Amino acid sequence: MLLGFVVVYLILSLALGMYGGTKVNNSRDFVNAGRNLPISVIIALVFATWFGAETVLGIPGTFVEENLGGLISDPFGATFCLIFFGLFFARPLYRQGLLTIGDFYRNRFGQKVEIAVALAIAISYLGWVSAQITALGLVLNVLTQGAIGMPLGILIGAAIVLVYTFFGGMWSVAITTFVQMIVIVAGLIWISVLVADMTDGVAPVIDHAVAAGKFEFWPELTWAPIITFVAGFLTMGIGSIPQQDTFQRANSAKSESIAVWGSILGGIAYLAFAAVPIFLAYSAFIVEPETMAKISEQDPQMVLPSFIISHMPLYAQVIFFGALLSVIMSTASGALLAPAVTISENIIRPFIQDKNFNDKQLLWLMRGTILAFGFLVVGYSLWSLQQQTSIHHMVESAYKVTLVMALVPLIAGIYWKKASNTGAVASIIAGLLVWLPLEFIMPESALPPHFIGFFAAIIAMLVASWLRPRLLEPTPETQVNQTP
Repeated sequence: MLLGFVVVYLILSLALGMYGGTKVNNSRDFVNAGRNLPISVIIALVFATWFGAETVLGIPGTFVEENLGGLISDPFGATFCLIFFGLFFARPLYRQGLLTIGDFYRNRFGQKVEIAVALAIAISYLGWVSAQITALGLVLNVLTQGAIGMPLGILIGAAIVLVYTFFGGMWSVAITTFVQMIVIVAGLIWISVLVADMTDGVAPVIDHAVAAGKFEFWPELTWAPIITFVAGFLTMGIGSIPQQDTFQRANSAKSESIAVWGSILGGIAYLAFAAVPIFLAYSAFIVEPETMAKISEQDPQMVLPSFIISHMPLYAQVIFFGALLSVIMSTASGALLAPAVTISENIIRPFIQDKNFNDKQLLWLMRGTILAFGFLVVGYSLWSLQQQTSIHHMVESAYKVTLVMALVPLIAGIYWKKASNTGAVASIIAGLLVWLPLEFIMPESALPPHFIGFFAAIIAMLVASWLRPRLLEPTPETQVNQTP
C-alpha cells in the first residue's frame, strides 16, 4: 500500500512537470522560465537548490557517524553560499540579462574562457546529480524491501526526472518544486511532531546528543584540523557560487530585488529545515538504540528511512517518503538542467557555424544534451554504487573544480575593472596545473590540493592582469550585456 501511494505521487509529479512543458515557447522559457517567477517560487527554488538527498539522508548520516563539525560543508557552507550569492552576485548578474552564467565569462573575458569555465561547471555537476539519482534508487529499494535493487532503482528514478526536465525545463522545475516544497515543509514538520511524542519532546534528544559529543563543532586548535575545517566550509561555501543552478534560480525572478531576497531567504530556510532530518535520525537512537546502531554500522544513510518504516504508521510513512521523493526530484531536475544548458549554450553552440541556427534549434539542442548528460549521470551513479561512495562524499567532491577554475574570474570580472582576459586565462591554467598534480601526489595534505590551486589562480589573475592589462575588445553583443 505504501508503494502504491508513492507511485501515485510520482505520477502526479510527472503530470505537473509535463504541464510545465506547455509554457515553454523558446530557450529563455526553458532555461529561466521567462524571468517571470514571483518571490515565493524563487525562495522555494533556492531552498531546493541543495535540499535533496544529501540533506535528508547524507547530512543525518554524517551527524550520526561524526558530529556537528562534520557538517561544516553542508548545511553550513551551502547556506553561506546562497546568502553570499544573494548579497554580492545576484544583482550584478541579473542586470546583464544573461541566458547562462557561462555567457558572463564570454562577455567579460572571451570565448576561450567561456568554454573552459563551462566545461568546469558541467563536470562539477556529475557528482551532484549522481548523488540525487543514487538516492532515488535507495528510496525505491527501501520501499520495495529489496524487490527493486539499487541499480534498477537508479534507472527508474533517472527516467522519471529526465522525462519532465526534458519537456519543461525551468518551468517544470519551478512548478514541481513549488508544490514539492509544500509537501516537504508540511511533511517533515508533521513527522517531527510524531517523533517528539515518542522521545518525550525535543529536549531529551538534544541532551542525549550533547552527552554523546555530537554537538562538538570547532576543530582541535592545531594547524591541520583548522585548515581542513576551513577548507571544508569554503569549498562548498564559495566553490559553488559560480554554478549554473544557483545563478539560474535567481535569474528566473521577475526583478533583481526578488533575485536578491529570494536567494537570501531561500538560504536561511535551507539552514532551518536542514536541522529537521538530523533531529529525526538522532531520535531513532533514543527510541531503538541497538537496532539503529547496527544499521548505522552498515550504512548511516539508512538510519532515518529504516526508522520511519519500522516505527511510523502508514500515513506517516506516506508523508515521509512523499517528502523525501519531493526533495530528491526537485533538486535532481534543477541540477540536471543546469549543466545541460551550459554545455549547449557555452560549449557546443560556439562551434556551430550555421548562420541559420535559430532559437528553436537551440531549444532542441538543450533537450538533447539533457538526455546525453542523463545517461552519463546514470553510468557514474552505477559506478559509484560499486565503489560504495557515500552521498555526502559525492556532494563534497563536486565543487573543487569550480573553486579552482571559475570563482576567481567571476569575482574579478565583476569587482575588478583591471581584470583582463589574459589574467582570466592565466588564472584557469595556473589553478589546474597546480591542483591536479597535487590531487594525486598529496591528496591528504593539511592544506587541500584544490585550495592550493585556488590560491595559485588568484596570484595568476593578479600578475597576468598587471602584465597584460588589455581588456577584451567589446563587440556590439558584449556592449549590450556589460555590467553597468
